[in-house]
Amino acid sequence: MIVVAGEALIDLVPQGAGALVGLQPARGGGPYNTAVALGRLGSPTAFCSRVSRDAFGEALLDGLRAAGVEVTPVQRGTEPTTLAVASIDAGGSAAYSFYVEGTADRLFEAPDRLPAGTRAVSFGTCSLVLEPGASAYEELMRNAAAQGVFTALDPNIRAGLIPDADAYRARFKSWLPSVSLLKLSEEDARWLGGTPREWLASGPSAVVITHGGDGLTAFTRDGAETSVPGERVDVVDTIGAGDTVNAALLHGLSAWDALSSEALAGLGADGWRRLLRFAARAAAITCSRAGAEPPYATELGDL
Repeated sequence: MIVVAGEALIDLVPQGAGALVGLQPARGGGPYNTAVALGRLGSPTAFCSRVSRDAFGEALLDGLRAAGVEVTPVQRGTEPTTLAVASIDAGGSAAYSFYVEGTADRLFEAPDRLPAGTRAVSFGTCSLVLEPGASAYEELMRNAAAQGVFTALDPNIRAGLIPDADAYRARFKSWLPSVSLLKLSEEDARWLGGTPREWLASGPSAVVITHGGDGLTAFTRDGAETSVPGERVDVVDTIGAGDTVNAALLHGLSAWDALSSEALAGLGADGWRRLLRFAARAAAITCSRAGAEPPYATELGDL
């Protein structure tokens, strides 16, 4: 089983030109999207978070269940659901304003144990920024790594939520010894101010960087660098594209029984190309439709 740990929230997405044109609520949050994408691809998946008991929270859980995601590890609270108001530019890229004060997911507490059969845990986005939950997710990450569980991290930087950029960059570096697979966008990489080789030296066995429509590149400890082009598609928006890449990588590694540092090292250039192409196809499908609507396994074909 793959456990995805992090926030679930509601995106308010404009349906036309202008900030207030037909704002449509949609299920979202980077970890939430990753969990849904994994479930749709057919990977046994559980979601570990804290979700409100309000109507939005119930809708978020319904979305997970519909994707086949196990929700037993989800904590509940009476606080409201986090909201993210999206704005979409001419190229389909999304920017967000967040409403996070006093919301349920900020009060997440690290569980005593992971679900039985957990092979990997994925972390990222707002959940690793907003306290006190951020420290609880960090504790879960370190504990999982100490137990030999494969860990994946997608920082998915939301700069407007980070009050002290230098402190966050230092904290990010402190996570790396507990990370097996680091995935991030080239925009995240520039903001963090490091390089794949520097990050690999600190702990991860592989670093995958996304380049938007231009594809993906994987860097590994043996010095190898493997790239694939993006899949061409008419872009509606890019909401959830990076989360879909995250899920596709984890799904592929799970299908190949490669959720370990040793297995990552043994993939080789051909294995990485197959995996990255699969992730590129999955992300392209997500970009071809509005909102975070990742593909089902039947839409992608074999790895």
